[in-house]
Amino acid sequence: MKRTWTIIGVRDVAISFKWYQSLFGQPETAPGHVDFGQILDADGTVLLCLHQWGAHQHPSLLSPDETSPGNGLLLFFRVDDFDLALKRARALVSRFEEELHVNPNTQTREFSLRDPDGYYITISALAARASDERVRGGGLTSACSRRRRARIRKLQDGRSSLRG
Repeated sequence: MKRTWTIIGVRDVAISFKWYQSLFGQPETAPGHVDFGQILDADGTVLLCLHQWGAHQHPSLLSPDETSPGNGLLLFFRVDDFDLALKRARALVSRFEEELHVNPNTQTREFSLRDPDGYYITISALAARASDERVRGGGLTSACSRRRRARIRKLQDGRSSLRG
């Protein structure tokens, strides 16, 4: 198996570490180093690495003054405790970048916010739920499902005409 370790530059590893642990509902622990920390899932999977700007002379992590933090990067996390993550996120920030909505592509609930360093973060439910229809503002008649049902009817009509 191959995994990526997303590493972002942050001003203060300890502050960002605590912020992400709060967002993900993890117990508060200290990062491994003053200038580097890994946010881990319960099974030890690395979710995100936090690296202090300027430490270790990495060319792309020298200074936030070289570019805006997060330029070209979207941190997208799928969580299995979406409702709790939503509550925790509301406690961390005064406003969301995108309020709660259903992503028309994934059919999952999501919202977006900024972390202490300005990174854009989207939190998405792991799976769609039937009750998510009320967030969409409609019944089970999304445009996607209407098109799917129309194709099925067309196929069924075509089979009927072949039989008779």
